[in-house]
Amino acid sequence: GIHKGEEPETAALRELEEETGARSVTVLAESREWHAYDLPKDLVKKVWKGKYRGQTQKWFAMAFTGDESEIDPTAVDHPEFTKWCWASLDELPRIAVPFKRDVYVAVAAEFAEVAARLQGTKK
Repeated sequence: GIHKGEEPETAALRELEEETGARSVTVLAESREWHAYDLPKDLVKKVWKGKYRGQTQKWFAMAFTGDESEIDPTAVDHPEFTKWCWASLDELPRIAVPFKRDVYVAVAAEFAEVAARLQGTKK
């Protein structure tokens, strides 16, 4: 989440490191819109101690510039993930949990130009 007085980009970088250990990144783009999802009714009381019913998020496209050894979501305080993998932007909606899929579709569409630009620079 974004702390009071914290800018979204600063929060994104902090959250990325807190949740994955990754800190070697370059921000490439920021989503134009805030994207929201609701939790399924059966999860509302189980997640976040029932305090929230979903999230509204600002998304950032980032390039990872470090060594993969710095990424370990299980080595952080209060792990939220048990594993990770690289995936193409097109794959993300398919591998996202169903209740977040619409957000992933929208974000993938929004950042498609950024991904295409990156692929064009790789030789």
